[in-house]
Parts: sequence; structure tokens; C-alpha cells
Amino acid sequence: MRKDFLKLGLIVGLFVVAVVVAMPAVPVKLPRLNIDTTVGGLYFNLFNGAYVVDLRDIKRGLDLQGGVKLTLEADMTKIADGDKDKALDSAQEIIARRVDFLGVAEPRINSVKAGSQYRIEVEIPGIDDVKSAVDAIGHTAQLTFKKLPSTVEWSEAKRLDYYQNPNIWEDTGVTGADLVGAEPVFSQGASLESKTSPQIQLRFSGEGRKKFSELAKQNVGKPIALFLDDSPYPISMPIVDPDLAGGLTGDPVINGSFDMKSARALSLQIRAGALPVPISVLEQKTVGATLGAESVTKSLKAGLIGLGVVMLFMIVMYRELGLIADFGLLLYTALVMAVFKLIPVTLTLPGIAGFILSIGMAVDASILAFERILEEVRWGKPRGVALKLGFERSWNSIRDSNMSSLITAAVLFYFGSGVVRGFALTLGIGILVSLFTSVFVVRTVIKTVGRF
Repeated sequence: MRKDFLKLGLIVGLFVVAVVVAMPAVPVKLPRLNIDTTVGGLYFNLFNGAYVVDLRDIKRGLDLQGGVKLTLEADMTKIADGDKDKALDSAQEIIARRVDFLGVAEPRINSVKAGSQYRIEVEIPGIDDVKSAVDAIGHTAQLTFKKLPSTVEWSEAKRLDYYQNPNIWEDTGVTGADLVGAEPVFSQGASLESKTSPQIQLRFSGEGRKKFSELAKQNVGKPIALFLDDSPYPISMPIVDPDLAGGLTGDPVINGSFDMKSARALSLQIRAGALPVPISVLEQKTVGATLGAESVTKSLKAGLIGLGVVMLFMIVMYRELGLIADFGLLLYTALVMAVFKLIPVTLTLPGIAGFILSIGMAVDASILAFERILEEVRWGKPRGVALKLGFERSWNSIRDSNMSSLITAAVLFYFGSGVVRGFALTLGIGILVSLFTSVFVVRTVIKTVGRF
């Protein structure tokens, strides 16, 4: 009996901890009492930010938070079969860097291989401009520096002719790979409010600076053309200043017809590096923040209604046993929400569907055990014996039914992608937690209370 009370104390303590962890951050404002604070939601910042635990809210997916989803397809026709997986991984890494430069919190970038198709799925929460997202992450942005041949005489009057004749330019060996950074800047004396066109300041690596410095010394008074990707026309044709006759002293800039938005986008692409393969946009979708908020509200209502109906059903059918099962169900809900925060799980609409489905499945084990207990009582067994035999003899059915559901969830998670994986993950977590609450928690409480 003492062990049972210790177990019951452990269960109550676990319930309290789960509720504290699962509780979201709720703002409380009482102007008359001069109260403006937040209740719930754990947040720890230890050792000056070296260790941060943020449990204030469950991470939400794109369909709940709003944002942009892009499905990109990589063209692998010119890539050897043995290098395709590596090229896809490299493209994913570069796209991830570009998204990071956008300053977006919690983006999701996954590579998907299906037969001969190589795709990258990008979810960017918090923005609604699809074109800006595509421009920022879907272009290759390979910068090359070219010069006029020594046999060609430069004349400002022929600038347009040289611009329209890309075949006249020759490679210099200096590319975007020699850069370590690029930033949009304004010319000296200009302000952000001025009408001066922005420039892109280039920062070379040590070796790149040597190469570009030598190129500048050899082409004083002549243009160096900057080509982006496979464009036949240069984006800029700056003339090498005579001050560079002794070599590069500062960071060069790209002049062009830029506004601040395009300058930022181009500098971002240059910093992140060139994509190893051409990328095309296969699908694009925008989810507004308002629609995401409505989805959260409706999903919350559905979850509460489902939980309430199941709890009412258990009370009507099993009375005192149903009340104990309902306590287990409340503990189950708190534990699942706490686990979602601790892992953390990015919750999506299909994920919420998996969670709501698991609420019904969470009482399956209790129903099987209760029916077996009541059957043992009808056969004349004492209540204590009926309790013991009921849980023991129903265990095989409980185990097999939950294992089959777990296997299904594992298969969906392994072979699925995106929303399917979210559904499978929440369903799997729900099944595992329900086994604990239905078998251990409910059995311990019934045993300790000793009435049904």
C-alpha cells in the first residue's frame, strides 16, 4: 500500500510539472493595480546566453503562423549520378544560408528525393512576399569578373557596343568564390533618405584580394565587367581608377541601377554563394497570418470539444472508473503538450489532427481494461482480484493495438514528408504517452483509491 501511495505522489508531481511546462505565456494587464506581466511560459537564460531554454510557446508551422512555402526543383541533367546527392545537399546548405541572411526565425528547409526528382522544400514563416523570397533564395548568383582583351582599345564612346557584345570579354579567373562578403552601401556623404543609388561593397578573401589587385593594376583606365550568372550582359562596367595603379587599397564597390531592395537581395546572394545546380520554382504558396490565427482558434476548439466529449463518454459509461480515466486523460494532455515543447515539435494542422486523434486512442487502453475488470466482477471475482486480472489479461490486446498504430506512424514518418511527417510524429508521441497514462497511471490510481 505504501508503494502505491508513493506512486500516486509521483503521478501528482508529474502532473504539476507537466502543467507548468505546457502552460503558454499569457499576458496579464491590470492598469488599476499597476500590473503588467506574463503568467506561464518558462524561459531560462543561463551563463550570459550560453544556455537558453525557451518554453514559452509551442513552435508553430507555416499553416498556423503564416508565411511562404516554396517547392524548388534542382536540374541534375548536367550532374554525374554519383554527385547528385552531394549537389542537392550543397544546394540545400546554400539556400539555408540565404534564408538565414533574411533574418527569418525558425525556417524549415528539407531536401526530398523521389526517383529522378530532386527537390528542396522551403518554409519561411512571417513573410508574405513570394517574389522577394524567390528572388532571395532561388537564384544562382554566380559573380564573374571579366576584362577586355589587350588587343581591344577602350573608348568611352564605345561603351554601349562593348556592353551589347558579351563575346568580346574574356575571363580573368576572379569570381564570387574569391569573396567573403558583400554589403549594400551608399556613396560617401549620402544618407538613407537621399536619392543616391546604393552600391554593393565587395570584401575579398586574402587570395582573392591579391588576384583582384593584380587585375586592377593591369587594367587602369579600362573597364572591368561584372557578370551575374549566365546573363549575357554585365550588371556593371566600372572603370579602374588611376589610384589603383599600385593595387587594391580598400574594398571595391559595384555600381549599377540598384534600389535598396535589389542591392540587398544581390548582396545576400553573393554572400551565400552560388548554387551548384540550376533551381526552378515548382510550387509556391502564401499563408496569411490571419488565416493561420483562425486555424489555431478552430483547432483549439476542436481539441477541447473532442477532449470534453471523450471525458463525458467515460463518465457516462464507467462512472467512478470513468472519472479516474479522465484524470489520466488530463495528465495525458499535459504530458503531450510538455513533450511538444521540450523536443521541440513544430505543430502544423495535420499535427493537430494527429493529436486530436490520439486523444480518442488514449482511452482505448482504459476501456479494454475496464471491460475486462467488470467482466471479472460479473464472474464473481473479488474487486482486488478483478482489478489485477483485468489489467493483466487486457495487456496483450492493449500492447498489440498500440504497437500496430506505432508501426503505422513510424512508416508514415520515415517515408512521408512535410505535413505527413507532422501528423505521424504527433500521433506517435500521443500513443507512447497514452500507454503510460492508461496502464501505469490509471491502474495506480484505481489501486490506491480502491473503489469502482
